[in-house]
Amino acid sequence: MAEKDVGTSADLDGSGLRVALIRTRWNPEVIDRLAAGVDRALAECGIADHHVVEVPGAFEIPFAARTLAASGRVDAIVAIGAVIRGETTHYDLVSEECARGLQDVQLSTGIPTGFGVLATENLEQALARSEGADGHNVGADAARVAVEMAILARDWR
Repeated sequence: MAEKDVGTSADLDGSGLRVALIRTRWNPEVIDRLAAGVDRALAECGIADHHVVEVPGAFEIPFAARTLAASGRVDAIVAIGAVIRGETTHYDLVSEECARGLQDVQLSTGIPTGFGVLATENLEQALARSEGADGHNVGADAARVAVEMAILARDWR
């Protein structure tokens, strides 16, 4: 079987995939921009509709992901959030546990998860990674990753 390099949304045919987006309520000015990137990238991959689940914060994302993955109703999950460093170690705890939890979910369930959770030093960095001046959007990246990995899982099951 030949290897295939898949790099852009246009290269990914996700039609027929069932995708869910998990988004947080914290930092809505960043999350709304990330979500717009997810919507755009999924549409470019041929996914016209997807489920959206909102959770309080990034710490709750892994639980929501586990619940959705276990439902049997999704082929891929995209998770977006923004953890911005503050004056305490809370930032470290939340960002690390969110990442670990999402990795645990995808490895234990076989449902790929696109990781679009920002961990930044300040709001300016978060805004730059959610459609800043250069147009880069981590939400769009996470959506493409989720679709690509769902296609891989589908093709190799």
